Amino acid sequence: MGWGHVRGSKFDSMTVLTEEELRAAIRREMPGVRADLERLVRIPGIAFAGFDHGHVERSAEAVAELLRGAGVPDVRIVRKGGQPAVIGRRPAPPGAPTVLLYAHHDVQPIGDASKWETDPFEPVERDGRLYGRGVADDKAGVMAHIAALRAFGDDLPVGVVLFIEGEEEYGSESLEDLLREYRDDIAADVIVIADSGNWDIGQPALTTGLRGIVNGFVEVRVLEKAVHSGMFGGPVPDALIALSRLIASLHDDNGDVAVDGLVRTESAPLDYPEDRFRAEAGMLEGVRFIGSGRLVERLWTRPAIAILGIDAPPTVGAPNALTPAAKAKFSVRIAPGDTAQGTYDTIVEHFRRHAPWGAQVSVELEQLGEPCVIDATGPAYDAARQAFTEAWDGAAPVDMGVGGSIPFIATFQEMFPKAAILVTGVEDPETGAHGPNESLHLGEFERVCVAEALLLAKVAKLQ
Repeated sequence: MGWGHVRGSKFDSMTVLTEEELRAAIRREMPGVRADLERLVRIPGIAFAGFDHGHVERSAEAVAELLRGAGVPDVRIVRKGGQPAVIGRRPAPPGAPTVLLYAHHDVQPIGDASKWETDPFEPVERDGRLYGRGVADDKAGVMAHIAALRAFGDDLPVGVVLFIEGEEEYGSESLEDLLREYRDDIAADVIVIADSGNWDIGQPALTTGLRGIVNGFVEVRVLEKAVHSGMFGGPVPDALIALSRLIASLHDDNGDVAVDGLVRTESAPLDYPEDRFRAEAGMLEGVRFIGSGRLVERLWTRPAIAILGIDAPPTVGAPNALTPAAKAKFSVRIAPGDTAQGTYDTIVEHFRRHAPWGAQVSVELEQLGEPCVIDATGPAYDAARQAFTEAWDGAAPVDMGVGGSIPFIATFQEMFPKAAILVTGVEDPETGAHGPNESLHLGEFERVCVAEALLLAKVAKLQ
């Protein structure tokens, strides 16, 4: 049995800092932690194709320097064909457990620059929040790990392995190869993945379930070439209309996903107030929710399908001609309990079965990512809940799902089946990760740092 289930207690011989000592140490370190966070945010480390990957290299070097400065003696920048990750190792004291601390240093592109109120790569504080691309997702995750290490100094009671990835936002294409190559170096009893969030400001959470993802392209072809819409329009179908009908087949009139064979499960007994969710999503007045069931189920444990983009003639300069082919990028978020490959096969069959008017349909896979469910029971999870409750001054964490995907968690589960995996993070409902004006609540960030330090202290007492 693993750390999620049985361990005794020991460690009477080692001095572990008290809660008040750790709180004071985090408070002392926060100015430097924030300054280093701002330095990281100023590096536009975007791993997407078409961007200057020299910035990702600089970001990795900066993270490696931070780890060395936090007392981690063995620090390496590694890669397996993709962008650079950073691995740092500090051996455990005799008899102590080892904790793997994960985060990522790459960031999303900024999107439409006009939507940002300030320079996305120049952090700015407004009303207790720090704004900038990557300030929360996930450079604050990196700095939460650094803050905990700095708080302990030479008195760190556990071994730590830090794995700071460099292409999470681009799909973690080389992550599995890295994990397998360095498997023995990163093996741990407890794994902390700091890439999620909390339920609300003042209300911490452990993430216990995430949807998977299937991304791909569907193309519809009806003609060898564009032809005159007047001379041939009527009996000859148009590819854009055919594609529109195919896309429309993905949902019923209520907005529920209408693809047969996808898994749907129950969700945690949490209430997500509709007015809060509407505000967080930025829904326009009069726009209704789609689908049926509780909001948390629609968000966390049921499939969702979106069309991310369409290749077709632009409206400006479009000729009066029937479009011969049109292509769309689709994204399916799949419920825990389903499989990514099974979902892709189901989607392919759906598209082929619903092709209108005999249109030729081809489907191309871009990305598969497995969903996951975490059995958050056992001593390590008890320690995490105690640490969170103390850090948030008595507010106990809730178990929540996440509609987004972190596919590599399934890989961690498969490679380290005895380790307790804790999915935590710094985000809150106002963070706006991946969108313009991404921000970090500075008060909550300090609580996250306190919680991680307390967690390491509590894990040290488990065996």
